[in-house]
Amino acid sequence: MTDEDEAAFDEFLAARSTALLRTAILVCGASAADAEDMVQSALEKVYRHWPRIRHDNPEAYARRVVVNGAISRARRRRVIREIAFAQPPETPVESPDLGLREVLVAELRKLPARMRAVLVLRYWEDLSEAETAALLGCSVGTVKSQAARGLARVRARMENLEGASA
Repeated sequence: MTDEDEAAFDEFLAARSTALLRTAILVCGASAADAEDMVQSALEKVYRHWPRIRHDNPEAYARRVVVNGAISRARRRRVIREIAFAQPPETPVESPDLGLREVLVAELRKLPARMRAVLVLRYWEDLSEAETAALLGCSVGTVKSQAARGLARVRARMENLEGASA
């Protein structure tokens, strides 16, 4: 790799590593340490292919590697044990109800990996339906249906929680 490529990779790493870690934590629902391992593996792949991908969209490539790794991890782990979920990075300080955010993240963790990935990419990472579909390698219709079903599940669980606490 050339010195210019090295410098560009270092700049990319400094600018996007926190966002990639946040995506890994939310998509895989794992501990911060597991998410860091996933991001490290993804960045190794990005580094190996950097001269080829740097002029395209390296963030999209890295995010896709992270999301695919999270989905593969979930598929391999048929028996899922209860995981202590780390606080997502970049939680706004001015958030009026952090308790609600924690409940939402816990409910998000209960969803299947693909559905969770769709919700995280669409509503947390603020990607469009087309960008999410391209990143996950599926159709826009699949993104729409997974988002609708995932939101419906989270809403139903939240309503059950509200009903139980009333």
